[in-house]
Amino acid sequence: MTQPNNFGFTEEATMLKDSARKFFADNFPTEKLHHLVADNPDPERSPGFHWEPELWQQMVELGWTAIAVPEECGGLGMPLVAVAGLVEEVGRAAFPCPLLSTFNTCRVLQNCGGAGQPALEEIAAGTAATLAITSVDGSWNPGHCGVTVRDGALYGTASFVQDAGKVKRFLVSANGDSGLALYWVDADAAGLQIQTDGIVDLTRDQATLHFDGVQGEWLTDAGLAALNLAMPAIWTLLAADIAGAAEWQLQTTVEYVSVRQQFDHPLAFFQAVKHPLVNVMVQIDQTRSLLYNAACAIDCEPEKSLQFAHMAKASASETAALASGRSVQCHGGIGFTWECFIHLYFKRQKHSQVLWGDAAWHRARLAEILIGPAAA
Repeated sequence: MTQPNNFGFTEEATMLKDSARKFFADNFPTEKLHHLVADNPDPERSPGFHWEPELWQQMVELGWTAIAVPEECGGLGMPLVAVAGLVEEVGRAAFPCPLLSTFNTCRVLQNCGGAGQPALEEIAAGTAATLAITSVDGSWNPGHCGVTVRDGALYGTASFVQDAGKVKRFLVSANGDSGLALYWVDADAAGLQIQTDGIVDLTRDQATLHFDGVQGEWLTDAGLAALNLAMPAIWTLLAADIAGAAEWQLQTTVEYVSVRQQFDHPLAFFQAVKHPLVNVMVQIDQTRSLLYNAACAIDCEPEKSLQFAHMAKASASETAALASGRSVQCHGGIGFTWECFIHLYFKRQKHSQVLWGDAAWHRARLAEILIGPAAA
């Protein structure tokens, strides 16, 4: 099957994206974000998480958690290009919420067959969830996990768990006798300890999960296959978050250099300022094209989804670095201050840049696909 025109971005997808932008503009301006997550500049502060559950509940009522859930499980079953459009607006607002993690969990659950349906129905009803599939060494290979199954209970450690303080459920991968199993675990389960990590990103939280005889609902022993099938969508949606945040960085910086005066001219008058910002614009457009190409492939050309998703996340990681560096530099001295909003997006982008693999990692995997294992 070939890709449709405009990546299959329908009128419904456009309406969803536009309504999300208006929602954040009306309810969550950047000033509110800074007050929420950056109220304490002390570098020795305890790690934690800050968000607005009331706004999250409004998002649930708008049906946003249900858009990635198949219709037979109570969701809206919208294509991934529509989901990517929504995630792009979440990234533009840098809104602290577990929506991206919940979408990632949906993609894995859809590959669990009928066993994943009850969990998908929970998500469609508004339950937030996240993946606990990464080992302490930070490998992004889904087969490398630090949790094992003994006598039907979970033991070990899952690291780099995103939005752990905002969700009610964890989808946990665990090594068992029959392969890599997936378990649906309640955040309040006995024997589960959630240790909040100190990370640079103020708009997200991350945790290490310690399992000591935790009971969970077994879903499948084919967890590795389910995760591998879901990874292209996970990379693509993170690329959409990066593109949205980079667009905010670009627009905010352009507004600043158009007003800030130096040598009797706005900073935007000088080529040394204009050209780097044009480079950022070009890089964002490249990333956006690649991420929607990947999303459309997942919807319409699954045989090419792995290749295209690697391309999208590699480009997005470079966009995160370029947009962050140029936005701080063009703001000059104020760009390095805590009071300037730029640092919130800089830190979010740096986290996203390496999350689920940086540009070098994805290009190495892409080379394996296009050239062969020897290329790595």
